[in-house]
Amino acid sequence: MDDLYIKKVLDGDTEAFRYFVSQYKDMAFTLSMSVVKNEFVATDVVQEAFMKTFQNLKKFKGNSKFSTWFYRIVVNESIKVIRKKGEQSMDLDNSHHIHPVSEPSAIDQMKELEREYHINEILTRLAAGESLVLRLFYLNENSIAEICEITGWSESKVKVTLHRARKNMEKQLTKKLKGEAKTLI
Repeated sequence: MDDLYIKKVLDGDTEAFRYFVSQYKDMAFTLSMSVVKNEFVATDVVQEAFMKTFQNLKKFKGNSKFSTWFYRIVVNESIKVIRKKGEQSMDLDNSHHIHPVSEPSAIDQMKELEREYHINEILTRLAAGESLVLRLFYLNENSIAEICEITGWSESKVKVTLHRARKNMEKQLTKKLKGEAKTLI
């Protein structure tokens, strides 16, 4: 589907670019939040990434999925902002919710909200790279190879960062919730 809209945009139908915005804005925001940890900065980063994507769409070779190429732009823009401002960490959001197939009970909904709250709170404490890799791998379901393309890191760095991020997440959850951490994961 992406190829069809790429062709439309390249053929002059600029309105077709709305497809990419609606398709990728949520994950782009989530990825940017993993790095910049500030809602307002992440919004600006995503807008800038979409503008760069639009301006450089003709340079997309199709060697990878469009999403991989675009998320790489988002990550690079996020890192550029961090370097520019000299900031290391900021804040996280609840923009990604897991939607069950069946209608959950009120208790299940409360448990899910509590689970999301604690996980997002811990993600704000993790290093930007660890938070980014966890979101790419688990929320976006990217493969290790795709994460390498998006971040520009080596496969070993992605694997090590993912391993450390899992350990740090478990450690933080266990510390925060004592024995309840296993029920949240």
